[in-house]
This record gives sequence, structure tokens and C-alpha cells, in this order.
Amino acid sequence: MKTEKRRAPAGAAVLRDDITSAIRRAVMRELAQVGYGRLSIEAIARRAGVSKTAIYRRWRSKLELVLDMVTAVAGRKLPLLDTGSLHGDVQLLLMVASAALGHPLASQIIPDLLAEAARNPQIAETLQRALRDYQNRIGELVVGQAVARGELPRGADPSIAIDLIVGPVYWRLAISRTPLEAAQLADMATAIVAALRVTCSGLADQVSAASDIHPST
Repeated sequence: MKTEKRRAPAGAAVLRDDITSAIRRAVMRELAQVGYGRLSIEAIARRAGVSKTAIYRRWRSKLELVLDMVTAVAGRKLPLLDTGSLHGDVQLLLMVASAALGHPLASQIIPDLLAEAARNPQIAETLQRALRDYQNRIGELVVGQAVARGELPRGADPSIAIDLIVGPVYWRLAISRTPLEAAQLADMATAIVAALRVTCSGLADQVSAASDIHPST
């Protein structure tokens, strides 16, 4: 039996992937160069080599375009973080975070969007949700593997872990803008792992003590 291919309805717009990718690249470069406040659809179209109509077919405004870009970046597949040890996982994660935050475009875009979030509730909500979801996934992965290996006690808090891991890198690269060498990342990993073990062990002891005082019935 022969089957006929369905044809797109007459007049339907076909959104080419290469044009969409070109627009996304243009947004990143424009954001890095001029910031969100001065970002314009006209400049994005000019840099991408497309018409403004091509952009408006995909996104209704520059806000929607930027929010979509943030969500897409945060939804990317997690890096393979299983080196066989907590120290190795933390050091690898530090290297990944350092490379991402040290990228010329990211180093301009991230601080600008965070500043804009203070003025724009929609950007603030999207950034918080995207960052929280991404960090939770990483924290659960790293801590879950460490618990399974017996390196951390059960009940270790992934959110505390990810704050300890990402916080120092973000401070150095995004706030103080001080480069990090490979040896410094290794030392940082050692300090973070030690802090995680002390913190998680302390929390585990508190939970155990509480269960002794108030045993479950």
C-alpha cells in the first residue's frame, strides 16, 4: 500500500533550524557586547543576517527570546561527573564551571542578566528557576554518587553541596574576576570536600540525636 507524504498547509511558515541557530548566536554576541538594556531586535537581525520577521516568527519580543535562550542553556545535558571519587567529581565540576564562567561571552552576559533580574521580575523568575533546577540536578548527582560510595553519610544535602562547590568559582570569576589556575582548582576541591564531609557528618549527627530524643512510633 502506497502512503502519501503529508504536505505542510499552504502558507505555513517553515522555521529553518540553521536560521534559528544563527539568531541564537547573534543574541549571545549582542548581549555580551551591549547588554540586555540596549539589546534590540534590529541589531540581532543584522548580526544574524536575517530579517526581523524571521525573529518575530519564533519569538514575540526580545524578552521572550532571552528567556528562551536562558531556559535552553540551563536544560542542556549534564556533563559526565563520575570519576570514581568525591574529590575527583568536585574537581571536574570546578573545571567545568570555571571554563563556563570564564568564557568571554558568559563572563559578560551572566553579570548583566543578574543585574537586569533585579529590575525585571520575569527575568528574575526564569533565571532562578533555571539555575535552581540545574544546580539541583548536579548536586543530587554528585552527592548521590558520594553517598553510594560511602564517602558521605545518607541525608547529605545536595543544595549545600552545590553552594560550596559553585560559590567559590562564581565569586572568583564573575565577581572579583580573578583567574583560576589548575593547581588552585585542585586545592579548592580538597577544601570543598573537607567542608562537605564535616558539614554532612554534623548534620547526620544532629538527625541521629533528634531521632534518639524523639523516636518514631
